[in-house]
Amino acid sequence: MHRSAPRLTRILACAAVPVMLVVAGCSSDSDGGSGSAPDQGKGSASSAAPQPTRSTKTVEPAKYAKLPDFCKSISSKTTAGLVPKAKAKNGTAASSTDLTSRGGCSWNGLDDKGVKGSQYRWLDISIYRYDSDVALGSGQERAQQSLGKELAKLQATEGAKKLSTTDAEGIGDEAKAVAYELRKTGEDFRYASIVARTGNVVVLLSYNGAGYHGASTPSSKTIMDGAVKASKEAVAAVAAANK
Repeated sequence: MHRSAPRLTRILACAAVPVMLVVAGCSSDSDGGSGSAPDQGKGSASSAAPQPTRSTKTVEPAKYAKLPDFCKSISSKTTAGLVPKAKAKNGTAASSTDLTSRGGCSWNGLDDKGVKGSQYRWLDISIYRYDSDVALGSGQERAQQSLGKELAKLQATEGAKKLSTTDAEGIGDEAKAVAYELRKTGEDFRYASIVARTGNVVVLLSYNGAGYHGASTPSSKTIMDGAVKASKEAVAAVAAANK
């Protein structure tokens, strides 16, 4: 089939135009609108559109990176006074799979006073350190959560009598003291537990005692004073380990 003269003229004219112009205006030999040039303006606007920025969440850095030697976190003078006849004078370290994050130590012993009876004492300390984590929160926040959980456990001690919880002033950033009585091995024990937070570290200390063979039960004040004293030393040891 022969092309009409006008159409042939148009094709020859386009052939003489540079290739770039052919793309813009001579892409089709049809008379329909399908040969119109693409919308260059829309393409440029799309490519220049600002891309959404990815948010980067940050958390407060953890205050402490190290923990003290657990069995030295309380001075030997204090442990000797609180547990006079400790089986292990330097304490017994608790087992731990990660000493950079958690650990503990304990002292216990029976001070035999002959016909005056015997005094039993137990001192135990656990220290936990929390790193800052974008998904979990800052070390300080995680330590606060841990303090709340440990406090709840103490307040739910099975068989505890006369249990009371008070603020423990002057120990770390925040601290709670829990006192209660518990009967076991046929004797009345008095307990004092301190849960303290210093930065991203939680210090959990328990001190208890009982009188055996006719000896009097230690007073609540004696036990609580001992727990407070030892807790302050442990909190100070955390700061000293990070100097």
